[in-house]
Amino acid sequence: MNITVVGYWHAYPERGEATSGYLLEHGSTKLLLDCGSGVVSNVQKYIDLNDLNGVVLSHYHHDHFADIGPLQYAQIVNKGMGKRKKDFTIYAHQEDTASFNKLAYKDLVKSVAYNERAPLKIGPFTFYFFKTQHPVPCYAMKITCEGKQIVYTADSSYFAGLADFANGCDLVITECSGYSGDHVGQYGHMNSEDAAKLAVNSGIEKIILSHLPHHGDHEQLKREVEERFNRIVLLAKSGLVLEL
Repeated sequence: MNITVVGYWHAYPERGEATSGYLLEHGSTKLLLDCGSGVVSNVQKYIDLNDLNGVVLSHYHHDHFADIGPLQYAQIVNKGMGKRKKDFTIYAHQEDTASFNKLAYKDLVKSVAYNERAPLKIGPFTFYFFKTQHPVPCYAMKITCEGKQIVYTADSSYFAGLADFANGCDLVITECSGYSGDHVGQYGHMNSEDAAKLAVNSGIEKIILSHLPHHGDHEQLKREVEERFNRIVLLAKSGLVLEL
């Protein structure tokens, strides 16, 4: 499976870029993990919108689902132009009923609820979900395909259960919303020290730092993680592709 970073900014997108969004592909199955501000525009650098099968949402903060509306409209417009190729489904939790109920759209977009008690099969992918520590209900995801595993933390402060969830996987995409010493945990986020602790305690070999802050030098984030974790550390950037 391949995963492409579409957007990686925390809170709002910098000019020409996007907040959280990751394109997951294997064969003809193509999914977005989250769909934050700017994702619909930027994902078209890598894929035709009509080739998407759907979106898996971690939670309903705007920097993770702001572009769901434009994506729904794209289904209408592309159907009208005869370009629509696939049924489209948005997978999300139901703990915010009002937000979940807005995901299905006319007869063009279906919504399916997931929960952490049961795996979710989408094409060749099997998803497992784990509730994080965040001000609103939010779920990390473990995606397995042909013996490989990716964990996407979504938004969370650090806790041991998250490291257990990521244990032994091939790649972790972790949020890293602050530098060493930044007190972002109180807001349900991780800093570079937390990201390193997650990497060390989960026994992984490779980590991508994402959900990055709008200040400072992101290379410093990478160095701070590398001081504590002596495996592969990558900074998320638009267009970064990982093949597993």
